[in-house]
Amino acid sequence: MKKTLYSFLLMTVLVLFSCQGLVEDIDQNPNDITIEDVDPTLFLTGALLANTSAANGHLNRISGLWSGQLTGLSSLYSNIYGYSISTAESVATWSRVYIGIIPNVRHMREQLPNDALIQGISKTVEAQAIGLAASLFGDVPYSEVNNEEINDPSFDGQMSVLNAAISLLDQAIADLSGSGRNLNEDIYYGGDATKWRAAAHTLKARYLMMMRDYSGAYAAALNGISSSAGNMQHIPRGDASIASGDKNLFWEILEGSRAGDIGSEGSYLSKLLDPMAAEYRGNAKTDETARGEYSFVYSTGGSDNSGIIEQFEPQNIVSFEENHLILAEAGARSAGFSTGLMHLNEFRAWLNGGGRLNANFSEMPYLYEAYDMADFDAGGIENADGISSDRALLREIIEERYVSGFGEFMPFDDARRLRKGEMDIAVPFPLNTSAVSTHPERFPYSDDELNSNSNAPSEDPGIFSKTEVNR
Repeated sequence: MKKTLYSFLLMTVLVLFSCQGLVEDIDQNPNDITIEDVDPTLFLTGALLANTSAANGHLNRISGLWSGQLTGLSSLYSNIYGYSISTAESVATWSRVYIGIIPNVRHMREQLPNDALIQGISKTVEAQAIGLAASLFGDVPYSEVNNEEINDPSFDGQMSVLNAAISLLDQAIADLSGSGRNLNEDIYYGGDATKWRAAAHTLKARYLMMMRDYSGAYAAALNGISSSAGNMQHIPRGDASIASGDKNLFWEILEGSRAGDIGSEGSYLSKLLDPMAAEYRGNAKTDETARGEYSFVYSTGGSDNSGIIEQFEPQNIVSFEENHLILAEAGARSAGFSTGLMHLNEFRAWLNGGGRLNANFSEMPYLYEAYDMADFDAGGIENADGISSDRALLREIIEERYVSGFGEFMPFDDARRLRKGEMDIAVPFPLNTSAVSTHPERFPYSDDELNSNSNAPSEDPGIFSKTEVNR
């Protein structure tokens, strides 16, 4: 791992210098260029682009296949939909974390020890990256990575990595105590420390939810992203006349070689949002017509995809939706029914104002009236099967997380968390094939890591092996 990391950093330096006017002092030896010669903040954009790819890329789409939100219709995605996946599918995401993010953000911290904004941003991004890796793969290298004296870093336990990510986020929150400054290299928030601090709180709440520390998650989310204006997003900025390049990442693959391979056709999520389907989640207070159309991904690509994967539609990475629904679920669990219902209704009020729709769908029918306690009593509109009102509320919140989390890892994370003893309130999406008896629990380790790190497992544990946090 070490040689790869430093080769990448050197390559990054040379590319960056090519953009900084090497014609100056042209008679100097270019071989004397070192990483220290480059403005450290220039490493930030690359790290954030790698973070975007890790959060919104290939494994994100696969998580949708495995959590009932998408359907694999042909070729590679059809095989993965049926749970046939190779270790090669994880190479890109693994590389983003260990090559594109961690070395870059640590370099910035080392070079700018007194820059509180850079310290806070870099720690938040590193915590996000390693937390994602631990969530997706289980035990992963962390405590020994990016160390010149260690060629083959050991694999740390999943829980210890998540706790390390939370500790790093606490440090980031302390660093981000100011208002920030204009920072063009920051493609997420432009150097706004307040928005970064809120995102760090939401990430902390995310990891505490994974570990079922609901009171801790609730406390963190109270300081998290409080409006959709604070969402951390991939915001496409490309040229509309060019089919590729800085577009919605899902839109890009359907406009390219994966047209027809993956979409919403037949997915459990599409049925939940379809007023004509038996699985429809609507009721007298809820009309999902507009959101169902907005959220549908047409596998053939083209202009039909004018909603959640339209070419310039932003993609959430850390969101208000996630944060507020953490408040709802964790609040219901730790502070009681009334707290959970209050936060759920706050979220429904946002939806009822057109939240999570773009202009192409804002004129279509939708309705999200506030629920009251009676709706969750036995026989109420959200409790037809007569379970306890507390469980009925949690079930509705978790279903809302499932729907609102489309395009993020939240539905996949929730499915694994709730399979541990709470199937009564889990979203009952079916298996994709009768050839297996259980849903996937993790992604395979990267092919490259298995082949190059002597401390890696002799073989991947398999996608049905539960990770430490969910055993």
